[in-house]
Amino acid sequence: MGFQIPCPVCGLRSVYEFKFGMEVKSPPETNADLKTWNTYHYFNRNICGVHEEWWYHGGGCGSWFKLKRDTSSNEIIED
Repeated sequence: MGFQIPCPVCGLRSVYEFKFGMEVKSPPETNADLKTWNTYHYFNRNICGVHEEWWYHGGGCGSWFKLKRDTSSNEIIED
């Protein structure tokens, strides 16, 4: 059983229509070395609790958006 995500374009939809992008974090400088860029793309904090994430609505409108979610319960936090 999945949870529902509020798409800013389509409204409340099943999580199965979406792809997780990554945690919202600041990118390194453009002239950073390869190790720094690999760490940015492939290593997340994976905290248990509330944090902001990027999501892609591939099964719908095709938009990217930020979402604040509690990873311990999958509760979506509305601002």
